[in-house]
Amino acid sequence: MLSRVADSIFWMSRYTERAENVARFIDVTLNLTIDMGTDKLFQWEPLIFTTGDHEAFFERYRVANQENVIRFLTFDEENPNSIISCLQMARENARTTREMISSQMWEELNKFYLLVRDARNDSRAIASPFEFFGKIKQAGYLLEGVTYGTMSHGEAWNFGRLGTLIERADKTSRILDVKYYLLLPKVEDIGTPLDIGQWGTLLKSASALEMYRKQFGRLLPKHVAQFLLLDRNFPRAIRFCINRAEQSLLNITGGTTGNFNNPPEQLLGRLRSELDYLHIDEVMDTGLHEFIDDLQGQLNDIGEAISNSFFAVAAAPQFVA
Repeated sequence: MLSRVADSIFWMSRYTERAENVARFIDVTLNLTIDMGTDKLFQWEPLIFTTGDHEAFFERYRVANQENVIRFLTFDEENPNSIISCLQMARENARTTREMISSQMWEELNKFYLLVRDARNDSRAIASPFEFFGKIKQAGYLLEGVTYGTMSHGEAWNFGRLGTLIERADKTSRILDVKYYLLLPKVEDIGTPLDIGQWGTLLKSASALEMYRKQFGRLLPKHVAQFLLLDRNFPRAIRFCINRAEQSLLNITGGTTGNFNNPPEQLLGRLRSELDYLHIDEVMDTGLHEFIDDLQGQLNDIGEAISNSFFAVAAAPQFVA
């Protein structure tokens, strides 16, 4: 496969996953705002820091209120991480690889993009956003299902799956970080019904509440973190994503688990092994936020290694007469 094609499929998948997960960030903040009911400005500003877009945001908006944050993260084409920007870039990457993806994938991606574009001038998307962001998540589910069911599971599919899973692992960690930043302004709130309810809202926004309850029942912060970080079977858990991402990478390279022949295999294998043998008590002792910071750094390194190993064009050798 041409590196250009692999690159486009990898980033098409990352961008569509990113668009869906930005909707999840907004969804969890909307629900937590309702739960807390006070100091709503405080609750929206940390979301910009969680997504890493605070500098760009404050260059164009004075106040981080609900309307401005939703507009910036959803419809602002100058923000490269907004939902509409991600879908535009995903659509462009898909357009350049039409021969490698199915017509059903192309159709669903276009529907996804048009859903957001057409809502840009609809005041209801910002004034009453719950239904709109629910539709975005539903469009993400549909596109993922169509991709799984209509595209041959060969090299191109594995590059796409690799991009999706790395992006999903990163964004699940950031959903956990939303809780760290937004909640528990008072130490005495820890363990209260309000605190427990907020962890349930977090799980719901990650589409994880029902599966969590089947495994743990009672909502406890430690178990929520364990489920989203270390569960081996839930599709949005970070450990699941890293395990499956490594499988896709090895399908591409022909490598085997426990060995590595290139930097992406080494870095993914190391992170997978760390998560396989990690206990949640170690995470909590280190600090959840600190652990997430380190994890996101490792995921960035993995993404860079994949780009350098598979997509980067080596400079032509220079000969001196």
